[in-house]
Amino acid sequence: MRFSPRYLVFKKQGIMSYQFNRRGRSFRPRHQSNNRRPQRSSIPRSHYVSTPVAPIQEEAYLAVNTFADFGLHEQLLANVMRRGYSKPTPIQDQAIPVLMSGKDVVGIANTGTGKTAAFLLPLIDKLLKDPNQGVLILAPTRELALQIQEELKAFLIDLPLGTALCIGGMNINRQILRLKDKPHFVIGTPGRVKDLINRHKFKTALFTNIVLDEVDRMLDIGFRHDILFLISKLPPQRHAALFSATMDRGAEAIMKQFLKDPVTISVKKRESALQIYQDIVTIKPGENKVDVLCKLLFQKEFNKVIVFGRTKRGINKLEKQLYDRRLNVSAIHGNKTQSARKRSLLDFKQGRVQALLATDVVARGIDVDDVSHVINFDEPLTYEDYIHRIGRTGRAGKVGKALTFIS
Repeated sequence: MRFSPRYLVFKKQGIMSYQFNRRGRSFRPRHQSNNRRPQRSSIPRSHYVSTPVAPIQEEAYLAVNTFADFGLHEQLLANVMRRGYSKPTPIQDQAIPVLMSGKDVVGIANTGTGKTAAFLLPLIDKLLKDPNQGVLILAPTRELALQIQEELKAFLIDLPLGTALCIGGMNINRQILRLKDKPHFVIGTPGRVKDLINRHKFKTALFTNIVLDEVDRMLDIGFRHDILFLISKLPPQRHAALFSATMDRGAEAIMKQFLKDPVTISVKKRESALQIYQDIVTIKPGENKVDVLCKLLFQKEFNKVIVFGRTKRGINKLEKQLYDRRLNVSAIHGNKTQSARKRSLLDFKQGRVQALLATDVVARGIDVDDVSHVINFDEPLTYEDYIHRIGRTGRAGKVGKALTFIS
């Protein structure tokens, strides 16, 4: 396991810190500002306690179409069948015909509803008929962009369409070289795509098909200005789709600037927080938070856990402390390289590590099955952040557990 070589020890005044190497033998002083105060959570403690609601038996959705009914390219349809898709999900059943007709779409849907295939399949079919155009897909996080890329590649087996992944944390020069090959699909995060446009390495003129995925997450992370910049650079005549789990004022403003006479499709499911046992863990005076966390992680039922902290530095420190206590954990945050983030997430998915330590921004792109527990080692700043965190557990009809540490 690899750790950041930087660990900080603060003097009480908070005006100086020391940076140690891995062996702790050398350090150098670094001046720090003392005017930054830690933000406090605005969430009432009562919001951290809840008993799961008994699952409601939702009426089974009867699809109007089969995948064969959509009129997809023969090889594309074969790839869909190879992926094990038996019948369309509600968002696929309703969105695919609309997108194939050339209309813009607003899709209001949770993660895990099949929305990625809902926009990929009609756009792949469109480019097979006319390969002299491109598709730009924007996602809020690197992890989500990678998931879209993986699904796209599975659908493109034995088809003459190329792709490029343009996200932060990876070598930008390699991405520039890939763009020179004129890929049909470009999947990226707003910040990296904006950077490529400003460097005149990504020309948007041919990208007349655009998808904004999980717009609410993009706005939460702070990509509003980047999104507006990108919209200003897109061809005025375009075919577009916007997907979001919620439609607040910010998302509606983006929708009005981005889409023309869109068809709105809503298949939002019941809030997953209702399927989660929620409680608090009180840290008593003199008690060490890390020791309390260790006691939990050593219990057998805590077999696949996501632990949330507020800062990258705090997550790095916690990773070392838990590793020193012989716990198999891995950290994931914005300062990690993309290869390190991908490796940590894969290790967690495949059970090679017991706990994944994450920050809020990265949490928005984590989609892992069978997470037994979510632990808020640091309280989230907002209730919306809290809901996003605990939503990593309690999926697919299972009851999850979420614990929040408070002092």
